[in-house]
Amino acid sequence: MMANYETMYILRPDLAEEQVEQAVTRYQNMLQEQGATQVEIQNRGKRRLAYEIARHREGVYVQMNYQAPGTVIAQLERAMRLSDEVIRYLTIKQESSEIEDSQESPEEATAIS
Repeated sequence: MMANYETMYILRPDLAEEQVEQAVTRYQNMLQEQGATQVEIQNRGKRRLAYEIARHREGVYVQMNYQAPGTVIAQLERAMRLSDEVIRYLTIKQESSEIEDSQESPEEATAIS
């Protein structure tokens, strides 16, 4: 079953622009090879961190939104954990955009009154 996910990760600020692009491409390809679809990448650029992480005061923020089976997340996060380029990452499962109809049936309405 496919679900919607958002992964935000922070790359070291001392990486060259082409190294950032290589890292983004690597993780995007990893997702697509594992069956992820609708992969959208947003490079948020270099920003100041709220607190120091691994002696870095800034980081390059990258956001990925995609649809994938749940098994993909463990492999993606393992690759990020082992990478020297990624200093933080977080993946969240997004709620489905479909709103379920929660109206009462006629039998329930008569039983209440």
